[in-house]
Amino acid sequence: MTDSESGEAENDARYAVVLDYLAHGRPDDDRPQYKKQPLAYALGEENFRLFELTLAEDADVGIGDRIVVEPSADRQSVDSAREVEYDDLSNAAHSELEYVVADMVEDDERRFVDFYNDAQPITLRLHQLNLLPGIGKKLRNNILDERKRKPFESFEELEERVSGLHSPREVLVERIIEELRDDDLKYKTFVRREQNQQ
Repeated sequence: MTDSESGEAENDARYAVVLDYLAHGRPDDDRPQYKKQPLAYALGEENFRLFELTLAEDADVGIGDRIVVEPSADRQSVDSAREVEYDDLSNAAHSELEYVVADMVEDDERRFVDFYNDAQPITLRLHQLNLLPGIGKKLRNNILDERKRKPFESFEELEERVSGLHSPREVLVERIIEELRDDDLKYKTFVRREQNQQ
């Protein structure tokens, strides 16, 4: 495989960050220990999908590790990946979730700043920006006015230019967590589940 081919393969791979590692499988699994494989719960980077990963016996995986979940041909430590819901996660995974989401938003600042630059109306009365906690009509209009002048380049610039918008990064983290917790939300902007699972 050439360097350009391996670069392309990496671009096609979908990654997730490990939220919890269960060396002895799920606690509610009544099978004998020798039949249980290690498990991990992980959060997908692209669409914030939650996964339960069945790991290879020799997998060297820890909380916070970034691993390939798709396509299955590129997975090294993962035998299988299945999408799960928030309530399926372990308590430790719940505890880790907000930190991991915050890190993802910070590490991919351009993507999330662009949400403020690109958000559009959902209906005549509702705008994507209004889905964010604490953003009402006045603050939404301030953001829209400022981005018409010039697109935002960073969270810091957003906070400086939009009066009343405090902690734009944390606002996004709060919304993403809300979308992960509540499967019945009518509008989801960041969390996208996929029905065709491997």
